[in-house]
Amino acid sequence: MPLRILIVDDTPEIRLLMRVALQEDGRFEVVGEAADGSEAVEMASREKPDAILLDLAMPVMDGLQAIPKIRENSPDSKIVVLTAFDAPRMLDETMAAGAHDYIEKGAEIEEIADRIVAACES
Repeated sequence: MPLRILIVDDTPEIRLLMRVALQEDGRFEVVGEAADGSEAVEMASREKPDAILLDLAMPVMDGLQAIPKIRENSPDSKIVVLTAFDAPRMLDETMAAGAHDYIEKGAEIEEIADRIVAACES
């Protein structure tokens, strides 16, 4: 059974790229897309996805603010941060907030997919 995933990024092209790539991978079913942290919290509460691929830098509510709210409303969802922020600078804060993994944008889609699966298996 495919992993149910929510994609959260304020850039429509990145959401499209991730949706197409993850669906083609075959291990995922994209159950929603959100453009900011507030939408992500609402969708995660409603959909209860297995995983959430979450950007940090977004309008309305950024990913760092959204993580604890998502964890509260969908505690079984694994949060994998995919961001352009430099990992050493944000990694500790992001993981302390409740994320399960942290990937810098530019990683190969195979790596992103494998790490989402690994987060869901942990």
